[in-house]
Amino acid sequence: MKQTRLIMGMPITVEITDLAVEQKDLEAIFSYFQYVDEKFSTYKETSEITKINQHKLSEADYSHDMKLVFDLCNETKNLTNGYFDILNPQGIHDPSGLVKGWSIFNAANILKEKGFTSFYIEAGGDIQAHGQKSGKNWKVGIRNPFNNNEIIKVLNISEEGVATSGTYIRGQHIYNPLDKKAALNDIVSFTVIGPNIYEADRFATAAFAMGKKGIDFIEQLKGFEGYMVDKDGIATMTSNFNKYILS
Repeated sequence: MKQTRLIMGMPITVEITDLAVEQKDLEAIFSYFQYVDEKFSTYKETSEITKINQHKLSEADYSHDMKLVFDLCNETKNLTNGYFDILNPQGIHDPSGLVKGWSIFNAANILKEKGFTSFYIEAGGDIQAHGQKSGKNWKVGIRNPFNNNEIIKVLNISEEGVATSGTYIRGQHIYNPLDKKAALNDIVSFTVIGPNIYEADRFATAAFAMGKKGIDFIEQLKGFEGYMVDKDGIATMTSNFNKYILS
């Protein structure tokens, strides 16, 4: 069973290949993403993060999930030497660079707890796979950042998370927290494969903010691989990225 819905301002696809799947199982996942959107969307006046940015909530009144996400964001900031920072140049807290991967990871855990052994969740190009489809690993395409209709690499994954950060779809929405006025023009796409989508997503955001040296950062992370495309169309990958390449 496979369905796609527009939530959090992006298409979210859930595919479950277990025979026991029912519509209510997909509804549970889409309802969870709706919950995340209502809490963390910086575009919704009623969201908790908007109320925080408008100074209408004190830290003592933050929800459990908000406190958790803020803690995870601070941890990520420390792990990336400051290249991940949810306080954007306008002084607004925007944890979306972590929340998307975190929410996909949580949604995957909901399906695991229900006993499903083979599924795929994608939200805005970020993916968590589990098990296999028809006895084969899941296939994930990396789009050409200069031609969105072209797939330049096909990845072969089973339990990993795949996240891509870039400016080719949403424009210049990522920034360098250490130099907030500098434009990130050197690279256009950065894909990270990690042990799960939460880890892959947060480090893909930070690696993109680092520019070309982001590939060296991913190279040094145990259990992660990266694929970077620069403004001239030249791709650079970490040493073991090719083990995931199908074609």
